[in-house]
Amino acid sequence: MSDATEANEPAEQAGAGGSEGGRRVRVVLVDDHRMFRTGVQAEIGRTDVTGVEVVGEAADVDQAVTVITTTRPEVVLLDVHLPGGGGVEVLRRCAPLMTAAKDPVRFLALSVSDAAEDVIGVIRGGARGYVTKTITGTDLVDSIFRVQEGDAVFSPRLAGFVLDAFASTDAPPVDEDLDRLTQREREVLRLIARGYAYKEIAKQLFISVKTVESHVSAVLRKLQLSNRHELTRWATARRLV
Repeated sequence: MSDATEANEPAEQAGAGGSEGGRRVRVVLVDDHRMFRTGVQAEIGRTDVTGVEVVGEAADVDQAVTVITTTRPEVVLLDVHLPGGGGVEVLRRCAPLMTAAKDPVRFLALSVSDAAEDVIGVIRGGARGYVTKTITGTDLVDSIFRVQEGDAVFSPRLAGFVLDAFASTDAPPVDEDLDRLTQREREVLRLIARGYAYKEIAKQLFISVKTVESHVSAVLRKLQLSNRHELTRWATARRLV
């Protein structure tokens, strides 16, 4: 959440209004990067100011399902790419909680990815919204309360993906080559195709340069490509950039 450290004062002002108005919301944070969870907790978790109470955290699918089932939060901030099957798997396993007649659990995706397939995947899975990690603390608090109230919330650019997807009755075509890649490999692929250097990708995804190199090698092997130039052409042809 790149704007988090710059948004402290606005977050306090917006959150204070929520607190004074008596609004409260119980939230679980699901993200595989501990430092990111810590930053979000520090930004929005000051309950007396924002009205947001962080009642649990999780770093992978199994942890997420356990914590969500145990704490029954009102809103879950859910990363799309998680060990164990990703955010979509969390949504699948928590489906009964989302459809509960009383006190349903609602999900808001919070991800570095702005790819159409990621957005559409979690919305089809039952999430109420999708925002990227560039969101400010103020806007994130507002989005959490809106989701709690049943609204659908999207970062402006992402709303069009959802409208386009659900305006069509046709199921999206299956891409067997793309399906061979893991969620993280797709994320690295997309950033490589956009021209990011390995160090930039590592910084953005909170992983090491060696891990980036390993993912790129795996992508090239699975797609039977020779170099990043061929990879870029492949991704561009599929509109993944």
